[in-house]
Amino acid sequence: MFDSLSEKLEGAFKNLKGHGKLTEINIATSIKEIRRALVGADVNYKIAKEFTDKIKDQALGSANVLKSVKPGELMVKIVMDEMTALMGGDAIGLNMTGKPTVILIAGLQGSGKTTFTGKIAKFLKNKKKKRVLVTACDVYRPAAIDQLTVLSEQVGVEIYKEPDNKNPVEIAQNAVVYAIEQKIDVVIVDTAGRLAVDEVMMNEIAAIKKGIDPQEVLFVVDAMTGQDAVNTAKVFNDRIDFDGVVLTKLDGDTRGGAALSVKYTVGKPIKFISTGEKMDQLDVFYPERMAQRILGMGDIVSFVERAQDQFDEVEAKKLEKKIKKNKFDFNDFLKQIDQIRRMGDLKSLMGMIPGMGKLTKNLDIDNNAFNKVEAIIQSMTPEERGRPELLNMSRKKRIARGCGHDIHQINMFIKQFDQMKKMMHMMSKGNNMQNMMRNLERMGGRPGMGR
Repeated sequence: MFDSLSEKLEGAFKNLKGHGKLTEINIATSIKEIRRALVGADVNYKIAKEFTDKIKDQALGSANVLKSVKPGELMVKIVMDEMTALMGGDAIGLNMTGKPTVILIAGLQGSGKTTFTGKIAKFLKNKKKKRVLVTACDVYRPAAIDQLTVLSEQVGVEIYKEPDNKNPVEIAQNAVVYAIEQKIDVVIVDTAGRLAVDEVMMNEIAAIKKGIDPQEVLFVVDAMTGQDAVNTAKVFNDRIDFDGVVLTKLDGDTRGGAALSVKYTVGKPIKFISTGEKMDQLDVFYPERMAQRILGMGDIVSFVERAQDQFDEVEAKKLEKKIKKNKFDFNDFLKQIDQIRRMGDLKSLMGMIPGMGKLTKNLDIDNNAFNKVEAIIQSMTPEERGRPELLNMSRKKRIARGCGHDIHQINMFIKQFDQMKKMMHMMSKGNNMQNMMRNLERMGGRPGMGR
């Protein structure tokens, strides 16, 4: 995420290494590089200049006060604070005051509205414990209703649809009436994609908003379109006065222009960011955490939160007992792999860990990396999975034939598993898993690493 921008900003800070203090000359050099990096990331020049002018003023003001802080570290801190402010400062939640709460989804064609509708439905159902109804109001795109139907089944929420009705205003209004009758908490209205220059379609989304009076109007935009996304958001906001922005496709080749510019340009906060197609790949947008990731500091708080979403306390205690008794087996290992998979794609996760972003940016990390391990374990008998010590040479040869790997790969995996098992057993003597989780949470609170 934003690898190119992060790399260029890092270069700007490197110019200060070896300097004993900030001066007008070295500040000016760094500011110039930061401005170039922002413009290269598709941030509007006017915004980039105003942003860097603020950094310059802050740096010059701090140079004579904080003499004990290294120039590079001081500049990073100033840039992080200003970048956080530029993106909105604090996270802004959803307005959930309605009974039911009505959320209208709008945006361009192909921006990912329907996928986001499924994701936000799952988010509200699982994390906010709400009863959710999704509404199919895209009456133009072929298979749009079918797509939302599949997603609603996937995330376990109800769908309201009228396949023979071509009036999206009526469908949305009928959905709200149905939600009131059924005592549903939240109605999410998925609408057709539309171009800002299409007057008929813009009138339609305005009519839908007027017809259902939603508590939240969210504008969904493809982050990869950069400054064009920001310009489009402004046109939509002028017309329907939306409440927040959703940035999708942040796992793609994103330059950062939309994330850094949209709050400044439109005056509305980014509320959610979306990566990938999986229904759990949705995050609340925290400006400070995003600034930290852009500046290569990682995002350990979000990493811990994702881990906690998959954390089953009862199962964790059972696993802790097994590790202490040195009874960790292949069944336990498969469960751990499944938990990691459900946290998101591997490269994104590693990028959240401070210091790992630089190591992973040029690596092609395959999300199917665990497939080989799973194939080996699944080729074992239930008895072998529960008792790894049974694996003699004849059993290993049978497993190799079953999973399609050679005996050397089987031996290597079992050796690595044994080493990991011993290490976990040793760690369990000095610290249990719950303490390890608490330690991670504390790390999230340290300066420069999280909240």
